[in-house]
Amino acid sequence: MKSMADLIREHPFLAGLSDEYCELVAGCAKNVVFEPGSYIIREGQPAGQFHLLREGQVSLEVYAPRRGSIVLQTLGANDILGASWIVPPYRWTSDARAVERVRAFAFDATCLRGKCEADPALGYALMKRFVPIILQRVTAARMQSLDLYGASV
Repeated sequence: MKSMADLIREHPFLAGLSDEYCELVAGCAKNVVFEPGSYIIREGQPAGQFHLLREGQVSLEVYAPRRGSIVLQTLGANDILGASWIVPPYRWTSDARAVERVRAFAFDATCLRGKCEADPALGYALMKRFVPIILQRVTAARMQSLDLYGASV
């Protein structure tokens, strides 16, 4: 049977992370399952974890008055859900809803931030992995706003 460190090491997000750091990060992880329609995160709530998606799809959504929920992006297997855990004030900036059954690894943010504080090289290694995701999500949100509002943005 594989350990949690072995399992998370197989996720593309952690590719190239040292065995030592995979062991440290695994100490903050657990397996989770979300059923279709369930909310995994809610905008404005504390960002207490992040998820490495293994199976299923998740929609990132924002609520707009008079329009309802707007899907910004759909995530799937091998994607990352939630970068707000690493950036103060540690609050979600969108909703995330399971579109279909989702299996993921959930990482406790407080645990992981503590390990990053204790070992800044680990923090830097994770930050280098999260920054491209944050930039990609900002770009996706910008493109969505251009679709919604046209050239007036």
